[in-house]
Amino acid sequence: MNNINNNKLKLGILLPTREILLPGHVGPSIETIFSMADIVENAGLDSIWVGDSLTAKPRLEPLTMLAAIAARTKKVRLGTAVLLAALRNPLALAQAVGTLDIISQGRAILGAGVGGAFNKAQRQEWVNLGIEISTRAKRFEEVLQITKSLIADNKGKYSGSHFHLDNVTILPKSSRSSETPILIACHWNTGKDIQFRRAARLGDGFISISDYPQEYGLLCRKVKEYTEQYGRNYENMESAFYMTINIAYDERKATEEANHFLHQYYGGNYWGDRWGPYGSPARIAERICQYREAGADTIIIRFASFKQEHQLEMLLNTIVPLL
Repeated sequence: MNNINNNKLKLGILLPTREILLPGHVGPSIETIFSMADIVENAGLDSIWVGDSLTAKPRLEPLTMLAAIAARTKKVRLGTAVLLAALRNPLALAQAVGTLDIISQGRAILGAGVGGAFNKAQRQEWVNLGIEISTRAKRFEEVLQITKSLIADNKGKYSGSHFHLDNVTILPKSSRSSETPILIACHWNTGKDIQFRRAARLGDGFISISDYPQEYGLLCRKVKEYTEQYGRNYENMESAFYMTINIAYDERKATEEANHFLHQYYGGNYWGDRWGPYGSPARIAERICQYREAGADTIIIRFASFKQEHQLEMLLNTIVPLL
């Protein structure tokens, strides 16, 4: 296995916390998840990530999972890709994030998104929590603003459409001198300018999942433009892209397994060839480099495969040397 010090590109791995719960399939176990975390740490990769959903796409609870991994690792950053912050109360979220930050000694990072309502299961997820679907974007912004305030050394005083606080203090505070960084999900292909402005105004960076490399470059430029308008320094922003890949020398088999995986995962394939690529290490390494050239400084890899550890080993042995 290659041990790397990735100075130019920060490479992260999404752990299979949903796959462990997929019905009717004998797949990854909790031992697999911990083993992958150990491999990522020992290989010198930048970060470990977990996804989020409550009832639409059930998985292990993300902040609990990251706290468990934090207790067995020392250096790797620990992030959510992405946390559906609007599903949570900001006081409870601030407490959980502060706890994770202390356990991890300042390695926590939150990727956070508004959350979708593409299908019945996703819409029902909001209903289950008593949240009006049409309010989720505004609620998301309020949760972020309150959480950022509470995990910093400030008292929460806030009056908004959904939350009202008067000098509330939540412990523990962040263990670092600055706030736990938050990367806000936004996607060029949606064409929604409000997403770019939100990332520039509220985020410590941004994360996309559904853009082609050329589109991602446009996204980076747009966020940079708005960041400067808000008087903030774009150079301090982290730019991340979340890739879904399947590594195999037989491209047909890689595509078949990836499509099967995505249908199990989502109940459908929403993004078509915006996922991927699937196939040879050279092809995947080339795409990673295209995102880096477009402006990504962090690439998060999800394996669209039921053989997660094997894919991770292939990544380290056949793709990382090409980067």
